[in-house]
Amino acid sequence: MNEQPIVLIGYRATGKTSLARLLADRLGWEWIDADVEIERRAGKTIAQIFAQDGEPAFRDLEAAVMQDLLARARLVIASGGGAPMRSETRQAMQRTGRVVWLKASPETIYERMNTDPTTGTRRPQLTAQGGLEEIRQLLAKRAPIYRQTATIEVETEGKDLPSLAEEILHRLGVS
Repeated sequence: MNEQPIVLIGYRATGKTSLARLLADRLGWEWIDADVEIERRAGKTIAQIFAQDGEPAFRDLEAAVMQDLLARARLVIASGGGAPMRSETRQAMQRTGRVVWLKASPETIYERMNTDPTTGTRRPQLTAQGGLEEIRQLLAKRAPIYRQTATIEVETEGKDLPSLAEEILHRLGVS
């Protein structure tokens, strides 16, 4: 079996962390949320990194963390939503040959974010307006990069996590 990492990409609240955990369990692998690892290394939340050090410093740390994680075997990685935007990170992801873009509509993402109690405290607002308009703007900008990076695209709307995990494993030829 191919033991290179499986990388989950997509906007916030598309299920990357939940699915990473489930996929790893099904495969008997480890999983990691790259954002949690970034916070662990920095000793502060992503929102604090943005506020105190700026987005470029965060993106540098994110790139370093992703390079480390992508070098490991038998790992499912829930990447940060912006990780594929940096070309060297995107290329490193593509070398694994198994990058899954988890998709959802801006409205669904917004609804999911509003029900996640950690979003407001841990995640920075990325545009001046925030909210649904921010999601629409960033998705429009990121979608072509996500599409370019992904091995497969998986629609998460109206599907439960076990069904999504089975679909991903099947489409990657792992099940």
